[in-house]
Amino acid sequence: KWEKASIFMTVFLSTLTPKFYVALTGTSSLISGLIFIFEWWYFQKYGTSFIEQVSVSHLRPLIGGVENSPPVPGFSANNGENETNRQSLSECKVWRNPLNLFRGAEYSRYTWVTGKEPLTYYDMNLSAQDHQTFFTCDTDSLRPSDTVMQKAWRERNPQARIKAAYQALELDNDCATAYVLLAEEEATTIIDAEKYFKQALKAGETVYRKSQHCHPQNSQHEAHLRRDTNVLVYVKRRLAMCARKLGRIKEAVKMMRDLMKEFPLLSMLNIHENLLEALLELQAYADVQAVLAKYDDISLPKSAAICYTAALLKARAVSDRFSPETASRRGLSTAEINAVEAIHRAVEFNPHVPKYLLEMKSLILPPEHILKRGDSEAVAYAFFHLQHWKRIEGALNLLHCTWEGTFRMIPYPLEKGHLFYPYPSCTETADRELLPTFHDVSVYPQKELPFFIHFTAGLCSFSAMLAVLTHQFPELMVIFTKAVSIVSSPGLA
Repeated sequence: KWEKASIFMTVFLSTLTPKFYVALTGTSSLISGLIFIFEWWYFQKYGTSFIEQVSVSHLRPLIGGVENSPPVPGFSANNGENETNRQSLSECKVWRNPLNLFRGAEYSRYTWVTGKEPLTYYDMNLSAQDHQTFFTCDTDSLRPSDTVMQKAWRERNPQARIKAAYQALELDNDCATAYVLLAEEEATTIIDAEKYFKQALKAGETVYRKSQHCHPQNSQHEAHLRRDTNVLVYVKRRLAMCARKLGRIKEAVKMMRDLMKEFPLLSMLNIHENLLEALLELQAYADVQAVLAKYDDISLPKSAAICYTAALLKARAVSDRFSPETASRRGLSTAEINAVEAIHRAVEFNPHVPKYLLEMKSLILPPEHILKRGDSEAVAYAFFHLQHWKRIEGALNLLHCTWEGTFRMIPYPLEKGHLFYPYPSCTETADRELLPTFHDVSVYPQKELPFFIHFTAGLCSFSAMLAVLTHQFPELMVIFTKAVSIVSSPGLA
């Protein structure tokens, strides 16, 4: 039997023509190339290898590779999953951008010029929810103008919202929320927006005083007062931002300080970030340090604005005379060490910011909502603060020389942090919802290419090389193939 098989194989191999080998290698090259392209596409879209996922999910159970680890005493798997879910939800919470732009005067003008939409539907939907939370309450049905505005905030069409705002003003000329909507969406310049906000302020203060003087302490009255307070705070803040954009910086700073004193319990609105940016524009660095001393506290939530402003102030003390060559010879001074540590702290909190500050990535208009530690927060911070880093001589040079050193301290950022919690793994997905499609979302940490992508790439290259050699030297490749088959099967010789 063995002799018959050897004779059959010898006859079979001798009858194969060079065209067969060309077709064989060409087909294998094509198939491996298609597998490689699919693997690459799947990895880019889902962040994992398709072959690896199928192997782990479907083949391992069939082979018997699933190990049942015993439960740890005193630990509930369900409780652990719930805790993980709660942490994930907390990490992926989106915040309203404290310095968000005006839709009519800024975002819309960008669309007119470029034809691109700077805001995503998800981002605008979050803003609609914010407006309904801030500007509506259960007592709106008592006033026709408030009823109209309640519907206006739910409208998706901008023109329908503007039309509803005018209808509300026809019913009540002192409808503050109608002026707010017109200032945000109809005004095409900051000057026009400021005029609307001043009218909203006048109407809002009148309604707020009336709400304060109402004595009945029931739930409806509290909801009404809370809504009127929200309107007043929102209008005053936007007026301060208008003053900042129109170059009246000192006036803007005074308005922000007064607002923070008048409503100290509304710190969650992050008005101090507006104040920090305005003070940096004034180059009032001592005042900036005083604000940081109050808000850069271990018990308070951090932000890119807090961490990077603290780093900027530390860098300011040494950046004008910092030289990497000199530092490598004599070592870092105490002030330089403090500056580098502050930069490392800021980069650990949000590792996306340096590429925008160093102009390694192009900036876009910031979204109306941001994800802390994500690319959306980095865009929002750099959009407003890049000029402040440029103004301080050597600050960007110091950042350029030191920021990548952060990653040596946190080799596994998704598992363990240094000064902060591990970097959340959900930021990429949330940022893709918040940022427009024409923006290349920054991903951290960079995903390594799976083994099977390298394998399929090598297989594709090798089979393509064989196809080319077989096509160019058919007889030689046939002889080589027969020789390999004889060597690999000595019993057939």
